[in-house]
Amino acid sequence: MNRDLTFTVPPSPCEYLPDRVQQLRYELAPGMRPAEYMDRLREGWRRFGYVMFRPDCPSCRMCQSVRVPVDTFRPRESQRRAWKKNQAAITLRIATPTSSAEKLDLFAKFQQHGHEAKGWPADAGEHLGLLLENPFRTEEWSYYVGDRLIGVGYVDALPEGLSAIYFYYDPAERHRSLGTYNVMSIIASARQRGLPHVYLGYYVEGCRSLDYKGRFRPNEVLGGAGSWKPFVP
Repeated sequence: MNRDLTFTVPPSPCEYLPDRVQQLRYELAPGMRPAEYMDRLREGWRRFGYVMFRPDCPSCRMCQSVRVPVDTFRPRESQRRAWKKNQAAITLRIATPTSSAEKLDLFAKFQQHGHEAKGWPADAGEHLGLLLENPFRTEEWSYYVGDRLIGVGYVDALPEGLSAIYFYYDPAERHRSLGTYNVMSIIASARQRGLPHVYLGYYVEGCRSLDYKGRFRPNEVLGGAGSWKPFVP
């Protein structure tokens, strides 16, 4: 990959913690392969489509890359309940990412709910296309009750783990704890595939949209020296 395609944007108000300032470093990686991204993921990078990014904030280190070691993961009681409640009712279909009117409608409902309930930016729902165009094969996980689509997730299958990219769902089905069920499903799939880790992105204490990631334990975060260490938020 050409590192000349790396750039850092000017500081701006943080989308996760409004009282902080964020600064992101980006890298365009149209030719990236799974093994290359695996290396970058272990260094704290994430991606949407062909664009990789990681925090490069001048005075804040609240964004922490978190991963779950599959062999040692032990679900909490609430996570077991979510798994049991949904296993019999939900069908999971894994395919290549595609767009449809049904998915676009579901994505719009999810983003509108996030805007109204959590204060997400009003234009946050304009970027579904970034999830459909990828430099290597990405899996689209679609969750159905009968013939009705209730959730869609995007997962990278990498040489040493699965990486959860994004998940959206029908807000009317939030009583099912679909976010928890999606992560549990990814961990179960990683175990079946013999992969050691599930990467969940950034954990940010105090951010309602991201702090759930710390509940999947035991877990690890990326330390300042570039090594992963046990973490309990």
